[in-house]
Amino acid sequence: MGESDGGIGMGKITVVGLGPGGQEQMTPKALKAIQEAEVVAGYTTYIRLIEPLLKDKEVIGTGMMQEVDRCKLAVQTAAEGKNTVMVSSGDSGVYGMAGLVLEIVLQYDEAKRPEVDIVAGLSAVNAAAAVLGAPLMHDFAVISLSDRLTPWELIKKRASLAAQGDFVIALYNPKSKSRVKNIDEIHDILLQYKSPSTPVGIVKNASRPDEQKILSNLRDFTKEDIDMFSMVIIGNSKTFIQDGWMVTPRGYKV
Repeated sequence: MGESDGGIGMGKITVVGLGPGGQEQMTPKALKAIQEAEVVAGYTTYIRLIEPLLKDKEVIGTGMMQEVDRCKLAVQTAAEGKNTVMVSSGDSGVYGMAGLVLEIVLQYDEAKRPEVDIVAGLSAVNAAAAVLGAPLMHDFAVISLSDRLTPWELIKKRASLAAQGDFVIALYNPKSKSRVKNIDEIHDILLQYKSPSTPVGIVKNASRPDEQKILSNLRDFTKEDIDMFSMVIIGNSKTFIQDGWMVTPRGYKV
């Protein structure tokens, strides 16, 4: 893209969603972007997932809670003229790096901004829903229980309102070693508005070799082994479980 007025050769940064599991869960467009990149940036855990694709590429890998530094480095690399890819798990626009990359790029003068492309990926909530059957066939809300970037009182308010609206509710980041009580608080809030018999599906490591599926109900689901690699999907008032499948009817006459 030629030289800008500031003398920096403009490159491109592509934000890629890797999907929830192996390479077979990655879209062809995402795979092509990585293959064509000069530089690949990402959380070290996700970088390891695509190591076979990174031969002869410059890698910017940083740990958890270093997202801002990582994105700034990647955007700067792209602004200097290199074709750069920032990877996220799942979909880059769902709790991924797409928003942060755009916030950083938009701080650049227009003449010095690298080109940006956002490549969609298969989100963990979609992968987990497919394992369970069809729990997301009607309106649903996706809520992260991580309060590292969002006030806990606001998260509880969102969960309460989603329950009052009879949404199917998908919970990201439901439990970690440092957050063992958050899910119990959400459990108590949901029980104020949903029946204790409401179906709940839990999928651990969706689309990965050690994938596990658990079917439960709102009263009992917190007794299950739930961690950061789990996706919890709580049904609405019409959701049912039958023959191992969790289904939320869309409303068709059958």
